[in-house]
Amino acid sequence: MKKENSIWDFFASVKLAITTLSLLAVTSIIGTIIPQNKPLPWYAQEYGSNLAQLFKILDLPDMYGSWWFLALLGLLSTNLIVCSLDRFPDVWKQMRAAGLDTPLKRLEKMGRKKEWQSSSSLQVTVLDLGAKLNKSGWKISSRNSDGETLLFAQKGAWSRTGVYVVHTSILVIFIGAIIGELCGFKGNVMIPETQQTDKIYTFNGTKTIDLGFTVRCDSFSLELYPTGMPKKYKSELTILEKSKELFQAPIEVNSPLRYRGITFYQASYEGYQDFMIKVTNKASGNSKTAIVPFQKQGEWPQEGLTFGIINADWTGQSISRLKIWFSDSKGVPSVLWLKDGESATVERESGKYLLSAKQMYATGLQVSKDPGVWVVYIGCGLMLLGLVIAFFMSHKRIWLFLKEKESGASILFTGSTNKNKVGFEKIFNDLAEILQR
Repeated sequence: MKKENSIWDFFASVKLAITTLSLLAVTSIIGTIIPQNKPLPWYAQEYGSNLAQLFKILDLPDMYGSWWFLALLGLLSTNLIVCSLDRFPDVWKQMRAAGLDTPLKRLEKMGRKKEWQSSSSLQVTVLDLGAKLNKSGWKISSRNSDGETLLFAQKGAWSRTGVYVVHTSILVIFIGAIIGELCGFKGNVMIPETQQTDKIYTFNGTKTIDLGFTVRCDSFSLELYPTGMPKKYKSELTILEKSKELFQAPIEVNSPLRYRGITFYQASYEGYQDFMIKVTNKASGNSKTAIVPFQKQGEWPQEGLTFGIINADWTGQSISRLKIWFSDSKGVPSVLWLKDGESATVERESGKYLLSAKQMYATGLQVSKDPGVWVVYIGCGLMLLGLVIAFFMSHKRIWLFLKEKESGASILFTGSTNKNKVGFEKIFNDLAEILQR
């Protein structure tokens, strides 16, 4: 009935699978070349207004979520399902076949066969060969008739399912991706030091996503190479719910923070022309941290102190060292150079103070929630299993046809495999040698 249905034949076609996979491969290359999820003005600036408008019509800025890309995935999924339903029943019959109904003429025509004579009776020969096969790991079944016996054994019948395991794995991966698309999100956020947020933004900046809790950036640290390139940077984040601090955790590149199914990745940073200056009175232990713009004055009125950054050595957006002035309104202000983040003790008429300063940064976080990721991992595991089965395992079958003779029994030994014929050749010859002993 299926063969007469042109629609069924179309979706069961191998040509359709090859065509769909080729289109997905080509379009995926396009999606790799053209940066995704950028604002439309960015594409206009990079590619011109006409191409940017074409990109918008074709949904290229969000290609992997476009209707036509999803339609290709849907077509491939339909093709896999129909193809599997169309072919699996015949494969199942081959897997379940006892092999004892195989005609003698077919056994005699098989290309891989051995023939010899046994001086023992038919019954003794059957028992001897059966014992040797069992010892070699072959579970046999038999069929008896007048003066004749057919022995059959097989291994790896389930290996024929390898391709269907791969088909299933692809569908499972698609399901995981759909779960992630419908129930998850991806975005980013910039959080200046000492500040907090309970929202992030989609990559194109068109949508705000509520996290359901608050993230605060307590501090950001940066190490530079002598050339000024960033060597290492990390953030100290605090998670809060209902203004209550739950925990603090450091994050850096390749070491994210995970909370309530949401993952925070250290992705970037931005340097400001503001500075965090901390002053501690060594006698009383009191301290004050102030955010002071470049070449502006900060104050600690309770202690009668003023301070600021009057000069700095810049390397790109980052500062390697800075020049601080510090005064208690008594005498000439103290002026000193410090490396970014370094501390120093300053003696004034009013007392001793521990002084430190660092450039202020905003940490750039990529934030994602993907509840379907474990489904995708399961699909990848299934795919690996299916590929191992499909490429490295085979369905091996052997037959022994014994016929009673006046002086004993004649034996016809033959076998077949659905793949890896070279490997089976060795197995067959080794087994034939064992059986003839």
